[in-house]
Amino acid sequence: MAIRKNDVFEMEITGMTAQGMGVGRAGELAVFTPLTAPGDRARVKIVKLQKNFAYGKLVDLLSPAPCRVEPDCPVFAQCGGCCYRHISYAAELKIKEDRVRDALTRIGGFPDLPLRPILGADSRNGYRNKALLPLGQKPDGTLSMGFYAVNSHRIVDCDRCLLQPPEFAAAMAAFRIWAVRYGDPVYDEAIHTGRMRRLYLRKAEKTGEIMACVVVNGNGLHHEQELADALRAAVPGISSVVINVHREKTNAALGKISRTVWGSDTIRDQLCGLTFRLSPLSFYQVNRTQAERLYTLAGEFAGLTGSELLLDLYCGAGTIGLSLAGKARRLLGVEIVTEAVENARQNALDNGIENAEFMAGDAAFAAEQLRAQGEKPDVVIVDPPRKGLTAPLIETIAQMAPRRVVYVSCDPATLARDLKQFAALGYPPVEAAPVDMFPGTAHVECAVWMSQIAD
Repeated sequence: MAIRKNDVFEMEITGMTAQGMGVGRAGELAVFTPLTAPGDRARVKIVKLQKNFAYGKLVDLLSPAPCRVEPDCPVFAQCGGCCYRHISYAAELKIKEDRVRDALTRIGGFPDLPLRPILGADSRNGYRNKALLPLGQKPDGTLSMGFYAVNSHRIVDCDRCLLQPPEFAAAMAAFRIWAVRYGDPVYDEAIHTGRMRRLYLRKAEKTGEIMACVVVNGNGLHHEQELADALRAAVPGISSVVINVHREKTNAALGKISRTVWGSDTIRDQLCGLTFRLSPLSFYQVNRTQAERLYTLAGEFAGLTGSELLLDLYCGAGTIGLSLAGKARRLLGVEIVTEAVENARQNALDNGIENAEFMAGDAAFAAEQLRAQGEKPDVVIVDPPRKGLTAPLIETIAQMAPRRVVYVSCDPATLARDLKQFAALGYPPVEAAPVDMFPGTAHVECAVWMSQIAD
């Protein structure tokens, strides 16, 4: 059957892609369609053809799936940040757990690996402790502020995101009012003119402290004090108003220099019994409660007794390693971002942790260096970016001969690929556990532990 662009087909949605699009079929061709759900019967228009699949657009929902719910966000269909607000949370969790299981089976070749039930969040809403809101200008000249639509730099204007705490909506409203009266011209990334680039908000969940930061194409804003006054009056818990200087012609969200207009340079939060200071540039998990559960799980999988050298690769600001330092003889963290290493060292000092050491460097190079120096970690924890680990790094870890390896992953496909190589080097996976760090979105985290000798 010849299939052409703009053809319309009636189909049943039988699955979901890793990006949260429904999967149906036009003849033998797989069709990926946003805003659909497993169990839907729908009419779908072909909008883009590839060699082995196509992208579709929902035309009519003929028979809705039992898991469907009414989306509670007015910009859900336009924004694309949440791909699952049209289905129940139970259905979302099943999709994510199935995605992990499928990757471990199909890519990794581990159909019998024990997989714990996915650890869901207490709430789908209000969990994001960080928002980077791009600023733009509407056709009528008024301020646009919200989120980039999927695969674009088109701003979807939004007054409140349900994933964020209500204080963020109050800060956004106060900023809009200030901008009408005092605001500088909005930045135009196409011609690199204008001043206001982003509104950046952070909240420390445990302490309630909030930081508001404006990213500026320049050294500052006019009427900064008026902005600080407006935010202080509107936002409960605000303790820091900051300007971030970002003059570069890049898509990077932040510049490297920050200046405090009012209040503290940092806000403080608590995670796993430790206190962390957060600057605008500090890395911190955006879902603190689920991060705490994930780190607790990683600690369980590490099986520490107090006598081990724990090597934490891709350690960031040290949150995972420092949460486990009290159960190890010594913690050694490695991270390529120098600022994150400085944060990790300061976090260790702030919490009185004396058995932790952090070094800046590429994880693969640092691991090879440590192996050459005769360092023999008992447990290795890795928390790599979405692309996963390199083959040489996996080989180096195996050559160190640790008792256990714990892998914290944000991408099931690269996790399964890497587990297959670990297994070939004598480190088969023992147990896996998915964690829903980002409800409403397509992302899912997973922790796995491996052992050379089952213990």
